[in-house]
Amino acid sequence: MNITVAGEKKQYDEGITVAKLIELENVKTPEYVTVTINDDFVESGTFDKIVIKEGDQIEFLYFMGGGQ
Repeated sequence: MNITVAGEKKQYDEGITVAKLIELENVKTPEYVTVTINDDFVESGTFDKIVIKEGDQIEFLYFMGGGQ
C-alpha cells in the first residue's frame, strides 16, 4: 500500500499498525512521539490497534516545553 510518512511517499504492507510503523521508521524516543493520521491525532495508547490504510498521511510530532 502507498502512504505518506513525514511528507515522503512510501510503500508498506497492508495491515501495518501505527506501532509497527514507528518501529520500521526508527522513530527516536517513540515514548514521546505524537502521531497524526490525515491531520487527526492518534492516542498513544492505541498505536498497536490503529491500522494504517492506503493513502494515509502520517506525521510524527514532538512537543517541546520551554519558556520563561
